[in-house]
Amino acid sequence: MRRTGSQSNYDSMLSCGTYLNKLIAVLEGKLSRFWSYLLGGVLAATSAVSFAQQRVEPITINAQSATTPFPHFWEEMFGSGRAILTLRDSYRKDLRSVKSVTDFRYVRFHNIFHDEVGFYNVDANGKPVYNYSYIDQIYDGLLENGVRPFVELSFMPEKMTSDIKDQQGFWYHPNIAPPKNYAMWDDMVRHFVQHLVDRYGIEEVSQWYFEVWNEPNIGFWGGVPAQKTYFELYKHTADDVKAVNSRLRVGGPASAQAAWAGDFLRYAYTNHIPVDFLSSHVYGNDSSEDVLHAKQDIPRNQMVCRAVEKVHNEIAGSPLPKTPFILSEFNASYSNEPDVTDTVYMGPWLADTIHQCEGMVDMMSYWTFSDVFEEQGVVKTPFYGGFGLIAEDGIPKPAYNAFALLHRLGTAQIKVDSDSVLVTRRKDGALAIALWNYAAPFGSGPTYTPPPSQLPAAKRFLLHVKGVNSNAAVTLMRLDADHGNVIKTYDAMGRPAFPSRSQILQLRKAGQLASPEHLHLDKGSLSIEVPAQGLVVLEVR
Repeated sequence: MRRTGSQSNYDSMLSCGTYLNKLIAVLEGKLSRFWSYLLGGVLAATSAVSFAQQRVEPITINAQSATTPFPHFWEEMFGSGRAILTLRDSYRKDLRSVKSVTDFRYVRFHNIFHDEVGFYNVDANGKPVYNYSYIDQIYDGLLENGVRPFVELSFMPEKMTSDIKDQQGFWYHPNIAPPKNYAMWDDMVRHFVQHLVDRYGIEEVSQWYFEVWNEPNIGFWGGVPAQKTYFELYKHTADDVKAVNSRLRVGGPASAQAAWAGDFLRYAYTNHIPVDFLSSHVYGNDSSEDVLHAKQDIPRNQMVCRAVEKVHNEIAGSPLPKTPFILSEFNASYSNEPDVTDTVYMGPWLADTIHQCEGMVDMMSYWTFSDVFEEQGVVKTPFYGGFGLIAEDGIPKPAYNAFALLHRLGTAQIKVDSDSVLVTRRKDGALAIALWNYAAPFGSGPTYTPPPSQLPAAKRFLLHVKGVNSNAAVTLMRLDADHGNVIKTYDAMGRPAFPSRSQILQLRKAGQLASPEHLHLDKGSLSIEVPAQGLVVLEVR
């Protein structure tokens, strides 16, 4: 049952807290099904809310249990559109906003070699001319904002391409053909990388990553056959990067749909080609046929980590089993779906993805941090299912709030037996706990579907925390239909394509996280209701 902004039902449930805590103390250690049945009955009898439609999950947490490392692999890197966009003020503002709530370390984008960057040209005699003006402004801007480049070496300059007409379908038409000859490509890559080392120093640039191309297996690479010719590109490029300095990190194949991992590592091993990391991409709506090469019914909240598991296992079974794995693009959708990437659906989807992928990948790069983005052309409306955490005009989406909340998790994990709970300990000693209630999007495709009048069932978590003060203070933060959800306000406005300045201010305010709730444990216990598509993060001190 949906939880509204009113506290009345919630407070009435908590009023029976003493009796519930006695039950918890008596029933602790019994079968969880029996516990849920009895507690659900008590709650139904003491509240005006009907719990026949509500799922109940008891969770026991021992704060003194052994922990395992819990690195924040999901928020260390973000993607963004293409290189030239980094010079925009709106891009840099959004970058600072996301940095402030995630402290991410790397950013990736396409097209550093595109002609609009002005890097590569030839003179009247056909000799290369390199212009580093925009290159320097691009990387200076990132570093000045505390973010390092994850350098995607793409796409092909028009005066180097073997086929001027071989362009990918994005609005800015990147050229994807192989070079006219590899001597030209080698010279360009070596000059480019050498300039970066000269400008920023090897101690800095050795902390960057150099990734060769983007998604060569699905139409971003014009070589034929695709894999064989991409491997040739990779060999040349990896050798070029290492020729500047062996400390520099280079990898690939930056494949879509979790493809080519095993083949790539076998090729590199057999041919003694340097590879410092393996990169690949996957999205929640990729098909099982494309990713797993089998027809399976895999829901959107499981596809990313099924693909991650596949690549993880291929690396482990390869001749280079210690190769770090970087998922350099992921999201719930590879297409514009406003019921997915614009909505609170992203809260539990992201938490679920973190929970499932943990331990199988070294770093993941959410595509993208901002809707300063033009693959399909100039943005026509702020909420169209864009990939970014921040919509046009600096409006935070629910996904931005999801990352902000989950950033509060600690770096040491306490394992619990649940597929919708993460328990961590922070360096300050506090427990940070994420609870979520996953439900599928209310619509799919490019047309927005408003939330239905009858929502999926809410979920009640009955927490019993041992090893802390029995009345410890609890700070609770929510993301759901009524908290941190700008789309609710945007819908009420009539979804204007071009909001007025005053409406933009209203939307920015509506997109902010709600003020936290301040509670306390009652004899070690707490009851938390999470509506469908809701995410809760609570801190116990």
